[in-house]
Amino acid sequence: MHFHYEISQDGLTVETLLREKWKLGKKLVHELRMAKAVKNTDGEAVKWNEPLSKGTMLFFIFSVPKSNYSPTKQCEIEIKYEDDHILIVSKPKGMSTHPNDRDDHNTCMNHVMAYMKDKGLQYAEHVHRLDQGTKGLLIVAKHPIAKSVFDRMIEEKSIVRTYEAEVQGIIKKDRGTINAPIGKDRHHPTRRIVSKTGQHAVTHFKVVKRKEHSTVVHLQLETGRTHQIRVHMAHLGHPIVGDVMYNARKTSKRDYELHAIQLEFEHPFLDKRIIVNDLNTATQ
Repeated sequence: MHFHYEISQDGLTVETLLREKWKLGKKLVHELRMAKAVKNTDGEAVKWNEPLSKGTMLFFIFSVPKSNYSPTKQCEIEIKYEDDHILIVSKPKGMSTHPNDRDDHNTCMNHVMAYMKDKGLQYAEHVHRLDQGTKGLLIVAKHPIAKSVFDRMIEEKSIVRTYEAEVQGIIKKDRGTINAPIGKDRHHPTRRIVSKTGQHAVTHFKVVKRKEHSTVVHLQLETGRTHQIRVHMAHLGHPIVGDVMYNARKTSKRDYELHAIQLEFEHPFLDKRIIVNDLNTATQ
């Protein structure tokens, strides 16, 4: 695997770039150092603590492990955005993000691996997950450095994830925040509930359209708990239309609609703002 990176400020060292700007773990930094993975335009290893001038081009050359997902015959999911570091794919509704057992070969990551295999690549790891019933945008790392950096960005909430849902009833407020901890329901194997002993969970919502008996909302997550949007909207008294697990009325579709419609973040390797939505192509 190889990629290049242009130093964006005077005086930055490789050590500072990896440890402070990208916040890579000690083990990964050590491995890159031992492998002399960071080179200059002449192909020579760059000194770890040498201050570099703005515009200096660094070349990262390192071996990448093989991911364990078995590829499908062909990739049948849409690639919405791609660069040297990540893919952003549109996961269809009803498809798992990744395999949950050995016989699971038709998940989003199996399709991604078919795409990677066609390009002669062997590494792909998802950075976050979407529930099986949720469709939309998913970030996949193309190398371990990107996996490490984007994992941390998810933890630090520096990737803005926007969802769209149609919920039951009319929400009177134009916007609001739901701050209610979420835990497991002891009486149901997969259901989650708002619980004082649950994990911290925060969801922001904004009304985009009011229909006769329902409201279309855009939601942003500060935390990523299982079923978070579904639980929080039901807690508000406005479950997602058709989400019978969370006490919504049955619909003819017998299912709920939740769509991860947009991702926005400062790209750590390209040093520019990236906005990708699931309605059009990426804009930068």
